Amino acid sequence: MTQHLDLDQALTEAEATDTGWWRDAVIYQVYPRSFADGNGDGMGDIPGIRERLPYLRDLGVDAVWLSPFYASPQADAGYDVADYRAIDPMFGTLHDADGLIRDAHRLGLRIIVDLVPNHSSDQHEWFKRALREGPGSALRSRYHFRPGKGENGELPPNDWESVFGGPAWTRAGDGEWFLHLFAPEQPDFNWEHPAVRDEFRSILRFWLDMGVDGFRIDVAHGLVKAEGLPDIGDHEQLKLLGSSDGDSDSDSDDGVPFFDQDGVHEIYRSWRLILEEYDGERIGVAEAWTPTVDRTARYLRHDELHQAFNFQYLSTGWDAAALREVIDRSLDAMRPVGAPTTWVLSNHDVVRHLTRLGGGVRRARAASLLMLALPGSAYIYQGEELGLPEVTGLPDEVRQDPAFFRTAGQDGFRDGCRVPMPWTVEGTSYGFGAGGSWLPQPADWEQLSVEAQSGDPDSTLELYRSALAVRRAQTGLGAGTAVEWTEAPAGVLAFRRPGGFACTVNTTGEPVTIQAPGRVLLASAPVEVGAEGVIALPADTTVWWAV
Repeated sequence: MTQHLDLDQALTEAEATDTGWWRDAVIYQVYPRSFADGNGDGMGDIPGIRERLPYLRDLGVDAVWLSPFYASPQADAGYDVADYRAIDPMFGTLHDADGLIRDAHRLGLRIIVDLVPNHSSDQHEWFKRALREGPGSALRSRYHFRPGKGENGELPPNDWESVFGGPAWTRAGDGEWFLHLFAPEQPDFNWEHPAVRDEFRSILRFWLDMGVDGFRIDVAHGLVKAEGLPDIGDHEQLKLLGSSDGDSDSDSDDGVPFFDQDGVHEIYRSWRLILEEYDGERIGVAEAWTPTVDRTARYLRHDELHQAFNFQYLSTGWDAAALREVIDRSLDAMRPVGAPTTWVLSNHDVVRHLTRLGGGVRRARAASLLMLALPGSAYIYQGEELGLPEVTGLPDEVRQDPAFFRTAGQDGFRDGCRVPMPWTVEGTSYGFGAGGSWLPQPADWEQLSVEAQSGDPDSTLELYRSALAVRRAQTGLGAGTAVEWTEAPAGVLAFRRPGGFACTVNTTGEPVTIQAPGRVLLASAPVEVGAEGVIALPADTTVWWAV
């Protein structure tokens, strides 16, 4: 059974051990291709982001996380990096990036950039030289090149599969095979090689010297592979992704031999030392798909990274019992390592939560208020504050997701959550830019635009603005390491937080009669408190209370 700390005690202990800004920060993910287009070419860019920074400040977020903008052939939307110290011309220049960081800091916003250390582009200079120089090349040892199996080496070296589908190996022209856990254009680095480790320590310092406040580490669980690259014998794709139902208590690394190996932790300890060389509490955030939250917590020990995405929470459905269980499990796992729990509902790789959870905008609003009421750090994916749904039915000829063009693996429909933001009611691409948009926007999105929703007290945008303002004003909201569950009917979550805050969530499809615990601070849908504090809490509704 979960043991709960006294709320005020938990808050005091957290503040005593670490007062870092990141412990309760609200971090907004910008997908640069789709946020704002500054030069009118139909593709989002850094000048467009700079222009919209005041919007993010006024929204009330603490930091901005930018998906990759590095020089890249764009085989996987920038997650195939050719030069980690250069900006891809489609997004701008290093001068633009410097201006973005400076502007953000002037506005009180921190900047977190994506780092992609598991693999490079096949156009990275190291990999191009490795191909040119052939078998035995010193550069080949910085990647995973192997002879094939079979009489003439015609079979892959092992049975590993790519996350994007098909074999995780591609044969070079000279007969050797190279490993890529994602697209063939993304060869995996060999992190046992000291040159790879040295290079990324240098890359960290390059961007820290530029002024960034942290790094979101892509595929943080994937850098180290099991010795000898053994066969798996099990090709269930969810297992390859490190997913599970979270019920396992195993603390071993005997899962798939290319994810969540214990050797990754040495790497992050060396990175933590670099982060601590710099003023301003620079942070590392792990994208670590692990079988359990206990395994995730290992990335967040005091000498490793600061945060990790809570994918177990993201993958939980709209069910009170399931949500309570994953909230408890998440808080319990992070408390021993002194790390904040993170909460996220949407990102650039998953179906937007408005669509994924079902129930339309009403349920999405309720889920958002629940997430923002929990202790720890919350992540907002661009457009969720507008109530954007997943865009379905995109024609095949406009799709860009590499998984869509492969025969297995993920569904290949990540384009649906990457459609560009609508800013205005009128104009080309609803104000995204003067030259259209790289993915087509639905015809009715003007109603969801920033312009249409601003000032409308019933809009989802104003709900987010109000929620973030309340979160800032309530000193106990977001901080601490615990919730205090209170009695509630079936299908309803009810809990208290420090400072006289309470939250009630009705996950059922029907109104539920409850006793109001206090004064309404904010509600995801209209509520009325009747005589003697009785309230019929509407379906799919979250209420914040001042107790």
